[in-house]
Amino acid sequence: QVQLVESGGGLVQTGDSLRLSCTASRRTASNNGMGWFRQAPGKEREFVAAINWRGGSPLYSDAVKGRFTIFREYGQSKVDLQMNNLQPEDTAIYYCAAARSSYGSSSASQYNYWGQGTQVTVSS
Repeated sequence: QVQLVESGGGLVQTGDSLRLSCTASRRTASNNGMGWFRQAPGKEREFVAAINWRGGSPLYSDAVKGRFTIFREYGQSKVDLQMNNLQPEDTAIYYCAAARSSYGSSSASQYNYWGQGTQVTVSS
């Protein structure tokens, strides 16, 4: 069993930045791809960003591309999400997830471990 703990959420204003972190409880998670998803009130969970176990091949949704950066050191079980130029539409609960394989994916079905989520609120 792998436990994921997110941190770094909060309340910010439009245009501000936040950095989310996610740490896995087991070192074996260092061999798995990891990703970030988010869920806004009344909406389905959506993909944000993902990265492979080596910290390469980042994937981003169109909504965050150019503003968010996913980062992971080679073979580490910690992944960060740097969020710049935040907008009110970025308001959501952000979830970290560990993939079934060594690669990141935009599909939630490819992840088998999820964190509890951290709230990000962007005021206009």
